[in-house]
Amino acid sequence: MTDGGRAGAVGGTVAAGGMSVELPLWKAISYFRMLALIYALLRYFNSYLHFLHPVAGWIFLGALTLWTLATTRAFANPQRCTWYVLGVDLTLAVTGIVMSGLTDAPARISHGAPTLPTIWAAGTVLGCAAKGGWRPAAATGSVIGVANILGHGGPTGDNIHNIVLLMVAGCAIGYVIELARASEATLTRALQVEAATRERERLSRDIHDGVLQVLALVQRRGSELGGGTGGAAGGADFAELGRLAGEQERALRTLMTGGPIPAQRLPEPDAAEPRDLTALLRPYADERITLSAPGTPVLLPAPAVGELAAAVGAAVDNVRRHAGEGARAWILVEDEPEAVTVSIRDDGPGFAPGRLGEAELAGRLGVSQSIRGRLLDLGGTAELYSAPGEGVEVELRVPRKATQ
Repeated sequence: MTDGGRAGAVGGTVAAGGMSVELPLWKAISYFRMLALIYALLRYFNSYLHFLHPVAGWIFLGALTLWTLATTRAFANPQRCTWYVLGVDLTLAVTGIVMSGLTDAPARISHGAPTLPTIWAAGTVLGCAAKGGWRPAAATGSVIGVANILGHGGPTGDNIHNIVLLMVAGCAIGYVIELARASEATLTRALQVEAATRERERLSRDIHDGVLQVLALVQRRGSELGGGTGGAAGGADFAELGRLAGEQERALRTLMTGGPIPAQRLPEPDAAEPRDLTALLRPYADERITLSAPGTPVLLPAPAVGELAAAVGAAVDNVRRHAGEGARAWILVEDEPEAVTVSIRDDGPGFAPGRLGEAELAGRLGVSQSIRGRLLDLGGTAELYSAPGEGVEVELRVPRKATQ
C-alpha cells in the first residue's frame, strides 16, 4: 500500500473509532465504580449496627448494587453512557448522601462518618468529566458537595476536604479529556491532508507519464506543421491544435502544483506473487541503452516492481528527450540482500545545479514526482548526480524491508 493509502486507512480508523483515546479512561471509570461499590458495602457491613435505621441503608445499597451492575457496560463505552444514564447516576448518589443524614446516628455524623455511597459518588463526577469535559464535572461535583453539606447538618472540615478533592479530580480529568479530543481531531485532519496530498502526487505522476507528454508532443508537432508548407487552412488547423494542446498542458500543470484534492480512501492493492524486475526493464534496452542485470531473477513484490520499473522508465524517457540524439545510457541493476539498486547513467550534456528546482517550480514534475515520488512511496531513495558536460546519473534504491 502507498503512503497515501496507509494515511487514508489510518485517518479512517481514527475517525471511525471516534473515542479511541478515551476508551481506556472509560474502562477505568467502570472498574472504579465496581471497586467503590465493594468498598461501600464493606464499610456499611462493619458499621450498620450503629445506624438508627439500618434496614433503609441495606435497601439503598441493594438498589445501588443493581444499578452499578446494570450500568457496567454503559460506563465502559462513551456511546452507551448517555446523559440520561449519568443523570440517574447523580440522582442515586445524591439520594444516598441525603439518606445518610436520616439513617445514621447524629453522634456518628458529627464525628465525620462516611455517607452510604462513600467514594462511589466520585464515579458520577468522573463519568460527567469523560462525557462533557471539566464544566459538567464541576457542576456535578457542586451538586454532590451541596448534598453532602445539607445531609450532614452543615459544612465540616472533612466535608470541605472531600469536596475540594472531588472537584479537583473531576475538573482535571475533564480538562485532559478535552485536550485529548482536540489532539485527536487535529491528528485526523493531518492524516486526511497527508492522504489527499499523496493521492495528488500519485495522480500527478500518472498525468506526467501520459497526458502531459502527449500534449507537449501535440503542441510541438502542431506548431511545426502549422508553420510548414501545407495548405493555409490545414496549417491553421495544425497551429490551432498545437495552441489548444499547449493551453491544456499548462492548465494540467497548474492543477498538479495546486492545493490538495479532497481526501479519499485508496483501494487496497491485491496481494500478488513476487515479480522479476529485470523482465520489466528489458523493453527499455535498445541500440542506445544498455541493460546490465544479474543472471538470476531480481524478485520484489509486484506493486513495488511496477513502481520501480515506472521510475526507471521516467529516467530513461528523460535521457531520450534531453541527453541528445547521440547520447548513450546504461542501466545497472544490483540485487543485494538488504536492497535493490538501479542506476541509470548517460553521457549527455548534464545540467547545472538548481535546474531541477527551477523545473519543479515551472510545473515540470518528471523528476520530483515520477522518480522521487515513486521511490518515496516505496520507502526508498532517489539520488541524482550531474554537472554540465558530465552526463546524469540516477540512483534508485529500494530496501527490501520497506517493500514487505
